[in-house]
Amino acid sequence: MTQSVSARFNALDRDHHLHPFTDFKALGEEGCRVITAAQGVYIEDADGHRILDGMAGLWCVNLGYGRQELVDAATEQLQQLPFYNTFFKTTHPPAVELAETLCRLAPAHMNRVFFTGSGSEANDTMLRMVRRYWALKGKPEKQWIIGRENGYHGSTVAGMSLGGMAPMHDQGGPCVPGITHVRQPYWFGEGRDMSRDDFGRACAEAIEAKILELGEERVAAVIAEPVQGAGGAIIPPESYWPAVKAVLAKYDILLVADEVICGFGRLGEWFGSVHYGLEPDLMPVAKGLSSGYLPIGGVLVGDRVAETLIEDGGEFYHGFTYSGHPACAAVALKNLRLMEAEGVVERVRDDVGPYLAERWAELARHPLVGEARSLGLIGALEIVADKASGERFDKSLSAGNLCRDICFETGLVMRSVGDIMVISPPLVITREEIDELVRLAWAALDETARRLVAQGATIHATEEMPA
Repeated sequence: MTQSVSARFNALDRDHHLHPFTDFKALGEEGCRVITAAQGVYIEDADGHRILDGMAGLWCVNLGYGRQELVDAATEQLQQLPFYNTFFKTTHPPAVELAETLCRLAPAHMNRVFFTGSGSEANDTMLRMVRRYWALKGKPEKQWIIGRENGYHGSTVAGMSLGGMAPMHDQGGPCVPGITHVRQPYWFGEGRDMSRDDFGRACAEAIEAKILELGEERVAAVIAEPVQGAGGAIIPPESYWPAVKAVLAKYDILLVADEVICGFGRLGEWFGSVHYGLEPDLMPVAKGLSSGYLPIGGVLVGDRVAETLIEDGGEFYHGFTYSGHPACAAVALKNLRLMEAEGVVERVRDDVGPYLAERWAELARHPLVGEARSLGLIGALEIVADKASGERFDKSLSAGNLCRDICFETGLVMRSVGDIMVISPPLVITREEIDELVRLAWAALDETARRLVAQGATIHATEEMPA
């Protein structure tokens, strides 16, 4: 009998492919889903199953799959100039035009960009720039970077160090010195003994307390995602960012807004910083920059930092072979032009974002859901055993991973972050597809509840349990 496509690729995958963020042995024993095609907001596996991609690949396929315009942009550039570097006093049109377009879309005080191949590389670059900036300003002692617990800024050594995820630190140490972390603005998980606004202000006060502990003269920057993505779609209380802005206004410290996930329309503005009224000094970007079609990232640099690096810095000993890769830059440029022409960002803000918020909130009625939150086209569900107290299921049950696997079975990609279920669908999703997403999510929650009960779990909820 002929071996199926899925079985053949699983065997090869098991024998040769080490996956990111994966228990290699467990995956080899279980096998994985082989994705072979995609169109619009749907992916298709080797067995012909059609699955609604509620994660836009990995927070990135903003324009959806199958955009021929992006394929053509890559093809044309590969035919004309497939590669040349931007070292040695050279440049090329795609990098120049992309830089100009990015700076035009960014907040008005950001007029320079340094290209990288990914968000992790962007944050490595940011760290180098921040410390170089302060050295040039005659303050080399300003080395400390304050991040947030459970923040995510990539998985290189610098990215892992900047992020606040303990499991990564446990495997990746020693971390880059001079980086510390403060509490995250995660009201459902850590602040329900306070009002949302009081908790948001308390989290901002934690930043100020850390600045005072370290000494303002030693703190270089604060780094944070406008909305924490990989940490579980943590949407801060409305009081948080105004309070953080007030803290930073008191001190001579840079603000780094990590826009790798929030940038390029995810929150209904070109950048999350615009949504929250921030004026960051640096913005690492990636993912949605090219809708994930080719790998590219960068750091948008505010004028005060850029001017110092340019006027006083001399040679900046940093860069990547693929900084501003011509084909990647051409695809990113076409992606941004299409988003502008089609009004994608405005549509998220005015139409599908509010509609998702309305439909997503309905899932809060499910017996398993402690909170359903969303902003723009990012959302999360808190899976709990007790809706009143927020008590989680025993970790041995892996409720979130169970729900994630059931989602695949029912035709939906929804990511699990512990026992938080997260979505981040393509920005081109329609209202009808949002209805389908919510229906599939409810069905997956029903099946998750049934299987948890079958394993001996108790669910405390006022809502009737699914039959």
